[in-house]
Amino acid sequence: MNRRRSWALLLASSTFSALLLLAAPPTNESGPKAFTAQQRRWWAFQPVHKPAVPEVRQREWVRNEIDAFILARLEEKEIKPNPRAGRAALLRRASLTVTGLPPTPEELQAFLSDESPDAFEKAVDRLLASPHYGERWARHWLDVARYADSEGFKSDETRPNVWRYRDYVIRSFNDDKPYDRFVREQIAGDELYPGSADALTATGFNRHFPDESNAAHIELRRQELLNDITDTAGAAFMAMTYGCARCHDHKFDPILQKDYYRLQAFFVNTRIDDSLPLESAERRAEWESRNAVWSGKTAAIRAEIDAMLKPRYEARYKDRLSRFPEDIQAIIAMAPADRNPYQWQMYHKAKPQIDFSEQEIAAGLKGADKERYLALRKELAAFDPLKPEPLGVAQGMIDNGADAPRTYVLRGGAYSAREYEVNPGFLSILDPGDAKIEPVAGGSSTGRRAVLARWLTEPGNPLTARVMVNRIWHHHFGRGIAASPSDFGVMGERPTHRELLDYLAARFVEDGWSMKRLHKLILMSSAWQQSSDYREDAAALDPDNKLLWRYNRRRLDGETIRDSMLAVGGLLNARMYGPGVFPPLPPGMTTRGGWKKDEDPDEARRRSVYVFVRRNTRYPMFQTFDMPDTHESCGRRNYTVSSTQALELLNNGLVLEWAGGLAKRVTNDSGLTPEAQVDRAWKLVYSRAAQSEEREAALRFLQRQEQAAGSSAAAMLDLCHMLLNSNEFLHLN
Repeated sequence: MNRRRSWALLLASSTFSALLLLAAPPTNESGPKAFTAQQRRWWAFQPVHKPAVPEVRQREWVRNEIDAFILARLEEKEIKPNPRAGRAALLRRASLTVTGLPPTPEELQAFLSDESPDAFEKAVDRLLASPHYGERWARHWLDVARYADSEGFKSDETRPNVWRYRDYVIRSFNDDKPYDRFVREQIAGDELYPGSADALTATGFNRHFPDESNAAHIELRRQELLNDITDTAGAAFMAMTYGCARCHDHKFDPILQKDYYRLQAFFVNTRIDDSLPLESAERRAEWESRNAVWSGKTAAIRAEIDAMLKPRYEARYKDRLSRFPEDIQAIIAMAPADRNPYQWQMYHKAKPQIDFSEQEIAAGLKGADKERYLALRKELAAFDPLKPEPLGVAQGMIDNGADAPRTYVLRGGAYSAREYEVNPGFLSILDPGDAKIEPVAGGSSTGRRAVLARWLTEPGNPLTARVMVNRIWHHHFGRGIAASPSDFGVMGERPTHRELLDYLAARFVEDGWSMKRLHKLILMSSAWQQSSDYREDAAALDPDNKLLWRYNRRRLDGETIRDSMLAVGGLLNARMYGPGVFPPLPPGMTTRGGWKKDEDPDEARRRSVYVFVRRNTRYPMFQTFDMPDTHESCGRRNYTVSSTQALELLNNGLVLEWAGGLAKRVTNDSGLTPEAQVDRAWKLVYSRAAQSEEREAALRFLQRQEQAAGSSAAAMLDLCHMLLNSNEFLHLN
């Protein structure tokens, strides 16, 4: 189902909405839904049981339990698995999969020199312990979370502190945070772990919706944001297409329309909070103390500025207020004690539009007023040494208080067409009753999301562990055991090895929801270590390699291509964390919302996970190589082959710059012969030595290019540029 925002509903007037309500007043829920036996037997809803490991004939191929399940299916079809890949190819595959970077020549040499039986296991342990592991695997989760650094829609404004969520995800992977804790923090970190800065930051998961922040139709905007959160939570954690039940019972899966709004009811009381405090109580107290000193010494100056700007503020406030419907204007003017939970939500959603910065108000000053204002600002700036640095804050979602607005099933999904009330609840086919809500102590929150978070991470939940195991498998093999990672329903693809999926899901929970232990189990299997060689006999029986008789060769994504080019060129800046960076854009390209033009070149060469994600303008290189649309959750990227990809790599000036870095690395030792330089280039780019025919061809190419270009340096640049454009470099083999 297409979940892209349809703001055409704005064309519906308040009069039409009122007619809908008059024509169809709220009704009672119809009788209980009877699910069919087939629906109740659907594989994804069955309890996770750890099956017995199957017996196989070719026992010498079995390195761990994964191999027994894979081999049992292959033996049924009388297909032999491929032999193990070469050692250099294995290390390169593991390094790119785990860290998103190719191995260095030193790492490759150390591995090839290690003749111990556990040499590869030690290499896997090293890669999983690398901080680059978190950077690589965070990117996969950010796709699911529809992460972006901007709002989307027409203005596409920057979200200045949302990058802290991205850093939280990187740290969580590097720390091997148990996945159940990872889920709970993102759903309800503020309710379950109120003293944790990590948990507050994690609620940014619910904040990643695209948002037209200046929309005047506040009620419609609220419903659109709730729909996004509901759809994403269902897809990300349960691999259920809840969004298809927004307007009616799901056409294929046993998801009732009321289930959609039962899930939404967990989030119905949330509101944006872009100033979640991350500093300790001591640090905040110190800040308050220093700020009090600054405030006291600048009080007179600030009072004069406020008096000067007050008439302009009042005029702008009145103008902006008039944009809202009359009922929203009344809510804004209402005494706080008189607002009900729903009205408080409307107030909080409208308030940012009637709060103006001093800079906005002062921008229209002219003449003497402008001169006086600038003089006052200069006086105020003299006290800057006394002003404390801003406290660190995160952007997330919190509850609006202890009381939640009512939730209704909406006819056709229209926010104003209420039918009957529902309470928070789970999938009816799994748990038809209402969820038991326990309010958070102190009355700061309803506790609803905490209940959902606990239900999702109960060991007996049949979906959550299966879904994440399948996501991890997908990124290791290029295809999940169930090939549709965010759709375990009827229209998704059924698992090729259901018993293996259940075994891994059960073991995942037994291992404390450790993602690193699951990675290692997969990487150490013979199934993962197979060569990618094509065999006609096997392909005749299993043309799509669903039974895994070989490793799937596939193209790298755009982020890994960029990072790998920077790495082999010796130009990658490995500094971690912090606000997004802004690599140069192609000449003539502009972005609504802005793109920093004076970025330090070294900062612009940081890893791709730190590149600023402008929702309406994806970074061109990433877009060319199929970066997903960040307006919605993406569990599986497309992998296309197009002429624009070849043109991007051939004509992009940055790629040529990175090829130049590689050429300098190849030629920085004047004692190397041309043959040795070619070997060095091959080891840097392909993690292997050049074969004799490759070496001879490269030497002929260098000689020909040197004659044409007039210098050996230009010839080497051309060779390195060609290597970075080659299929072997751009593919995971």
